[in-house]
Amino acid sequence: MDNKKPLKRHEALKPLSRQHHFGLLFSWKIRKGFTEDISIDRLKGYANWFFIHEIEPHFKLEEDHIFPILDASHPLIIRALKEHRRIEQLFNDHDDLKNSLSLLEAKLEAHIRFEERVLFTEIQQMATKEELEKIEKIHFDSGSKEDYPDPFWEKS
Repeated sequence: MDNKKPLKRHEALKPLSRQHHFGLLFSWKIRKGFTEDISIDRLKGYANWFFIHEIEPHFKLEEDHIFPILDASHPLIIRALKEHRRIEQLFNDHDDLKNSLSLLEAKLEAHIRFEERVLFTEIQQMATKEELEKIEKIHFDSGSKEDYPDPFWEKS
């Protein structure tokens, strides 16, 4: 049994951690869609919606306001940006939808776990009090609108 304590997240980073929760739910919903044999077109429709409403703005917030706390050449920032680009590619891949969506749900979940457990912990340790206060003043939309019109993941 894993006895890891929950991470104590600084208040300034909590809104992004809440957004990460919605990313994990996205991955779960895509997996559930595969399990329930939901059509690839329906899954892709949801992925397109999620990318526009959740992923794009989230990545922009991280890249503009959070990642600059560490140097651009920091290995964790290089990894995070590389993963952002790969996740964006998977969202935008239209050639092999089933494979892309399957890779996407796994890569997004792994990326979120990396950011929460490793990157945000490092940022939190390295950030000055002033940097964290500046982040706290930024308005983060920390709740998913989740107004997608086709909730295929719900029981019928």
